[in-house]
Amino acid sequence: MRKYEDTYQHKGLRKKLVDLLREKGITDERVLDAINAIPRHYFLDSAFDKIAYEDRAFQIAAGQTISQPYTVAYQTQLLQIKKGDKVLEIGTGSVYQATILAEMGARVYTIERQKKLYDLQKGYYFRSKYPNIKFFFGDGFEGLPTYAPFDKVIITAAAPFIPPKLVEQLKPGGLMVIPLDEGGSQRMLRLTKQEDGSVTEEAFDLFSFVPMLTGKNL
Repeated sequence: MRKYEDTYQHKGLRKKLVDLLREKGITDERVLDAINAIPRHYFLDSAFDKIAYEDRAFQIAAGQTISQPYTVAYQTQLLQIKKGDKVLEIGTGSVYQATILAEMGARVYTIERQKKLYDLQKGYYFRSKYPNIKFFFGDGFEGLPTYAPFDKVIITAAAPFIPPKLVEQLKPGGLMVIPLDEGGSQRMLRLTKQEDGSVTEEAFDLFSFVPMLTGKNL
């Protein structure tokens, strides 16, 4: 049975990580506070314990990754999270991104298409601390129409196009942060839904994500 310990060393490494993210241009102090509060090493195999606070992605189960902390902070900052926001997350992965959002006071509805990863989430360490995270097994392109509309949508995989159903499920005035596929790298976009249902786009930096795929993987 794994022991979960958040030592002074872990806390010191987190503080260094937060300082690095600030140097790299993350300015939203609430995002930085959330990253400082969440033990990232809890979301990785214990073998990664000493390197969990390096600013890089790591492999997790089912050929997926836990995103680089800078990427998590960058996407979260673009979302402009407010306490009580209802957020749809596409790609639960390790649950780290969802936990950051929940720590900031968002109500998170997160979808995972990989059954292996979804099943692993049943052992999520912070389940009692963050009852504001709801887990779903499904196709991210379909979203969660039953729970719509959402204030914000975050996609944590390289989308080949902007999924129309996710735009439909966004409230007017709502924001979607999506890495749009451009071959080996993706342009980070922030979409704002207008009252007439159309979207305006803002383009930001290039990142690299695993691909967003259709359907469920049993």
